[in-house]
Amino acid sequence: MEEKIIAALDNIRPFLQRDGGDVEFVELTADNVVKVRLQGHCAGCPHAQMTIKQGIERLLKEQYPEITAVESV
Repeated sequence: MEEKIIAALDNIRPFLQRDGGDVEFVELTADNVVKVRLQGHCAGCPHAQMTIKQGIERLLKEQYPEITAVESV
């Protein structure tokens, strides 16, 4: 499952990189929470939480409904 999540993040990555940011997969917890770390401009952006919830989480949940949430660490 982690490999699939990393592959999905690779598809999202170009959109973040276009704005000077990036995303790093950290872990998948036992209760199916994906932990990611925003990097670059995304790390300090005031819209970072929106990027995680309405962007990354929404896309990952569409592809893998068993994911319960995406959180930044």
